[in-house]
Amino acid sequence: MISKPVSLVSRRAILAGGTGLALATALAGCGQGGDDGALVLGDQAGLLQAKLKAAGLLDNLPFPHSWANFGGAAPLFEAIAAGAVDTGPAGDTPTIMAASQQVPIRIIAAARSGGGNLALLVPANSPIQTVQELRGRTVIVSSARGSIAHHLLLAALREVGVAPAEVKMGFMLPNDAAAAFEGGNVEAWATFGIYQAVAEVRGARVLRNGIGISSGIGLITASVKTLASQAKRASLTVFLERLATANRWTLANLDAYAAIYAQKTGVPLEVAQLVTRREDPRLQAADAGIAAELQKVADDFATEGVLPAPVNIAALIEPGLFKG
Repeated sequence: MISKPVSLVSRRAILAGGTGLALATALAGCGQGGDDGALVLGDQAGLLQAKLKAAGLLDNLPFPHSWANFGGAAPLFEAIAAGAVDTGPAGDTPTIMAASQQVPIRIIAAARSGGGNLALLVPANSPIQTVQELRGRTVIVSSARGSIAHHLLLAALREVGVAPAEVKMGFMLPNDAAAAFEGGNVEAWATFGIYQAVAEVRGARVLRNGIGISSGIGLITASVKTLASQAKRASLTVFLERLATANRWTLANLDAYAAIYAQKTGVPLEVAQLVTRREDPRLQAADAGIAAELQKVADDFATEGVLPAPVNIAALIEPGLFKG
């Protein structure tokens, strides 16, 4: 089925962090009426679309659909909260933060990675050699409080006995942070994914990555309103099954996947290879085991005073859409 035309975010906007509510407003009237199972599919940096395209599964999704591309989880969840997007991918901590902020979402599937897809970076010529040396320095976090990068920074500081209050912490959308970092105006940067890979290829050094800190759990969420529609639920099940098939294909064809990812996003192949090889995108059901791991992350964030309200992860799990 041909997807409905939606004006997508350009590559510059993909790397810029999306357009938040401006995009949500533009999408609000696109294919959301009726109960024909139509979905507005959220994406981050074109990752889901690249996987589906690489596996030959992008252009024939068997339900009415359109895509909305974002550069980070925060603007994606803004769009879901505005009722403009039905579903989308995000890391564990931004999903927990969104739930704490009462964004009406449920977790419908999960995947794991090793934690290498987020890192604390410093410029190549920085005198900073260890996380301990961040004491008294400015660290920029992408993209907001509650992001996976924020969680990494807090945990990495705790790991070496540095209190968060001893670091000058700021928050910037990834594109703004990338520009400031490249311009030599940022002492250290906590970031992830494609932004991390671009910086590394350009010479940035990794002080600490997420291995051993991050749960490595990535999530697919859907809005409560979307899940109230039986037709949309059926479409979501088909979408998740299609995505699981695409994920298995990418694991078996990493070179082809990286080439298509580079083509779709416009980043150099070397960057695409870093991003795609740090994934382990095998989709699985959101079950009690996933809920327990996420609850630990939520409790850690609550202890740090990051969450505006406690989060009961078990209540966010929507069973039955994807069985893995």
